[in-house]
Amino acid sequence: MRKRFEQQIILGQLLIQDTKIPTAKRSGALPSLCAALKEIFVNKKWNSLVFEVLENKILSKNNNTGRPGMNLWQIFVLSQVRLCQNISYDELHDLANHHSLIRQIMGIETDFGFTKQSISHQNIIDNVKLLDDETVKELNNIIVAFGHETFKKKEAEALCLKTDSFVVESNVHFPTDYNLLWDSARKSLDMVTKLQAKQNLLGWRKIEDWRSDLKNKMRALGRASASGGKGKQERIHKTAQKYLTKAKALYAKLEKDKENFPQADIADMVILIELEKFMELLHKHIDLLERRVIKGEKIPHNEKLFSIFEQYTEWITKGKMRPNVELGKKVSITTDQFNLIIDYQVMEHESDSEIVPELAQRISSKYRINIWSFDKGYWHTNNKLILSEIVKTLVLPKKGKCNKLEKEEEHKPLFKKFRNKHSAVESNINELEHRGLNRCPDRGYPNFKRYIGLAVCAYNLKKIGEHLLAEMRKHEDACNIKKVA
Repeated sequence: MRKRFEQQIILGQLLIQDTKIPTAKRSGALPSLCAALKEIFVNKKWNSLVFEVLENKILSKNNNTGRPGMNLWQIFVLSQVRLCQNISYDELHDLANHHSLIRQIMGIETDFGFTKQSISHQNIIDNVKLLDDETVKELNNIIVAFGHETFKKKEAEALCLKTDSFVVESNVHFPTDYNLLWDSARKSLDMVTKLQAKQNLLGWRKIEDWRSDLKNKMRALGRASASGGKGKQERIHKTAQKYLTKAKALYAKLEKDKENFPQADIADMVILIELEKFMELLHKHIDLLERRVIKGEKIPHNEKLFSIFEQYTEWITKGKMRPNVELGKKVSITTDQFNLIIDYQVMEHESDSEIVPELAQRISSKYRINIWSFDKGYWHTNNKLILSEIVKTLVLPKKGKCNKLEKEEEHKPLFKKFRNKHSAVESNINELEHRGLNRCPDRGYPNFKRYIGLAVCAYNLKKIGEHLLAEMRKHEDACNIKKVA
């Protein structure tokens, strides 16, 4: 029976609206986040908008049944704290049970000497995961609107935007066809081991020998590839042949025996489905390794897989010295003059220039734009035509050689001024990476997208909170001056 939020006034209970936020400049990111969260909670307008989004996603149609869980406000607060602090669920669990500022913002803190409410580790994980990418995008739109009101933006005031992209890495090891083959083989053996734990499977008594032998052959191939000297290609060919022979024998044995594996309950069926998936990947990487090493073929990029677990992972080369290759997904962000991220997009095998038409339509439908700057990666003739219709001052440098007219345009003082200012978006990206968007630890593509959205929300709330704390410090200084006078 989940509730929106009802802070029961009991003896010793500390109220959210009475939370004292530290205003010292060196207090870190957490006070800024809590200042913004407190302001949202006490303001009826933004409170109701946030809860409306959370209710539509999390509350069931029949909310009078079921066991009590975390209320909607607690879910929202903890999801933001995790990404603001860039911490694991273990650290979040510790803060939720022992950090008095966070507990009071959540509405569960009591005064000294009274019974403390605690939240279990699994309860936090299960509830935060109820949010999805679309819900988080709606929440971010509300947070941006709240931020514009906080920064005293007039409704008629147009925005000055900057758009850039960066890579959020997925939690994968560096891929090669032979270590992906090993991943597929070991996971196939893991599924067989699970079935064997329930009942003794005939012909699988030496399953650990299969595992160790395959791993040894994989490592031997890795050493042969990394070493130099005379006859290197011959050594690689020989070790790869042995590795492939063993992997093919495993695949043949699994194919032969899988019909005799037990299917007694749903758990068995789930294990068998997983086994089929890993067997397909095993067969795929046997084929890729054989074609590349034994037959000497060059494998097309679209046939390659960079992780058998996070299969959405892309091999991204952005032309940088370090790192020259990144494994993950490109994310495009658009910031305004208040350093708020008003839009973000996870790019699906797209270049920067390909997302501009959709991006322009999405943002221009919600905001009036005065200035919009990009880097050269977003250049395309059609993009310039589309953006010129909706933007008063467009800063879109041409990729390649400029003609006389384009050269004159790019040397205008206004163009040069805002082109130089565009680099400020890199500081926003750097802070996002410190909010957790350097590498995503969550598994699965839906969780990857939600993680990015929550990081953007936490970043925006922190920026708003910094402004609120600055105003609070000004007020405190003014009060201190009056007392001295």
